[in-house]
Amino acid sequence: MKDLTPKEVVAELDRYIVGQESAKKSVAIAMRNRWRRQQLSDEMREEIVPNNIILIGSTGVGKTEIARRLANLANAPFIKVEASKFTEVGYVGRDVESIVRDLMDISVNMVQSELEEKVATKAEEMANERLLDILFPGNGSGAVKEEKPEIAERLARTREKLRSKLMNGKFEERVVEIDVADEAMPMMQVFGPVGLEEMGVNLQDIFGSAIPRKHKRRRTTVSEAREILMAQEASKLIDHEEVVRVGKERVENSGIVFLDEIDKIVGNSAAAGPDVSREGVQRDILPIVEGSNVITKYGIVRTDHVLFIAAGAFHVSKPSDMIPELQGRFPIRVEMDTLSTEDFVKILTHPENALIKQYTALLETEGVKLRFTKGAISAIAQIATEVNDATENIGARRLHTVMTTLLEDILFEKSGEEPEKISVTKEMVNSKLREIVKDQDLSRYIL
Repeated sequence: MKDLTPKEVVAELDRYIVGQESAKKSVAIAMRNRWRRQQLSDEMREEIVPNNIILIGSTGVGKTEIARRLANLANAPFIKVEASKFTEVGYVGRDVESIVRDLMDISVNMVQSELEEKVATKAEEMANERLLDILFPGNGSGAVKEEKPEIAERLARTREKLRSKLMNGKFEERVVEIDVADEAMPMMQVFGPVGLEEMGVNLQDIFGSAIPRKHKRRRTTVSEAREILMAQEASKLIDHEEVVRVGKERVENSGIVFLDEIDKIVGNSAAAGPDVSREGVQRDILPIVEGSNVITKYGIVRTDHVLFIAAGAFHVSKPSDMIPELQGRFPIRVEMDTLSTEDFVKILTHPENALIKQYTALLETEGVKLRFTKGAISAIAQIATEVNDATENIGARRLHTVMTTLLEDILFEKSGEEPEKISVTKEMVNSKLREIVKDQDLSRYIL
C-alpha cells in the first residue's frame, strides 16, 4: 500500500468500476489511512481506529465490486458475508464471531500460499528426488552413499541419467504408488453453549500426535504425483508457526469485512415474527465492529483495527434506524449513484472485464469474431434502463440478462465449424429484444 496513494487507488478501481466517485474516494482514503497508521509509534497506533463505511445503494451499482477490488489491491484478507444469515444468540443460526474465524482461515491460507510459492523450486527438487526413489528403488540416494566408491560412482551416474530423463518428461505417464494423508476425521458434535464446531476447532488440532493421521496408498501418474509430493515437501519447508503469526497480524491490521445486506437486520423493533431478532443481530455484531477478542483455532484474534464496509439498499429502512451504538461505529456514509443509460454504455465497453469484451473473447475460441456497433451498444443500454425502470431495478446486473438473451442463438449455434465474422447492429438488438420489452409480463420472466 505504500506505493498506492488515494488517487492511484481510485485510478485502479476506475479500471473495473464505472462511476461511484464518492464511494471510491472514501474507500481509498480509508485504505491509505491504514498504511499511515502503520507508520506511527506503537502508542499512537493503538489509539487510531478505522473509519468504517456504509455504502447505500440498490443492488447492481458496484458496492461489492468496490470492496473486492480494494482487498485485491491491498493484498488484504477479505471476506464477504450476508448480515441476514446471522440470527440473535439463542436462535438457530450462525454465530457472528464465525466472521472473524473465517477471515483468519482465509488469511492463513493466503500466507501459506505465498510462502509455498517462495519454496516452490526447492520443493520441486525434493519431489523429483522422491519420485526417483519410487520409480527406481534399487538406485536410491541412500544406496549411493553405502556402496563401495566405484559402485557408488556408477550408481550416481545412472541416477543422474534417470534424473535427466525425468526432468525431460520421459516418465510423466508412468503410474506410481504414493502415500497421501487421508481426509481429516469428522468433527465430533459437542453440545453446549459453544461447540467445537462453532469455534472452528478440529479434534486433530487439539490432540495432535495423540491421534496420528492416517495415510493411504494411491495410484497416480508421475505428473500428478509430482504435484502431491511438491505440496508435501513445501509444507515441510514452511514454518507453520510463522504462517499463523503473519496471518493473525494481517487480519488484525489489514483485514476487511464486507457486511452485505445490513439493511435486512434494520427494522421496526416492535414487529412480530422473524423480525423480532433483527435488533438482536445488531447487538451481536456490535462487539465485533467495536473491537473484541475472538477465540479461533489459531489463538485469540483482536478485531479493533479490522475495517468493516457495510452495504445495503435501505429502501424500507434507513441507516438512522440502526441502533445508535452501531451507527456510531460506521461514521462514513456514502450514497451510491443510480446508474444511467450513459453509465451502462461505459460498463459495456470501458472496464477491463466489460461484458462485450467477455462475450467477444468467449466466441473467439470458436473462431467467431464478434463486433458491436455503437448503435447496438446504445440500444442494449437503453433496453436495460427501460427494463430496470419498468420492473425491479437490479442495476448493472440487468446487462447480463439482456446480453445473454441477445446472443443466445449465436452462443448455441456456433461451435467452431468455420471462422466467421458477426456484426451486432442496432436493428438486430431491437428485433431480438424490443417485443420482449414491450410485453411487461414476458420481460419480468426473461429480462
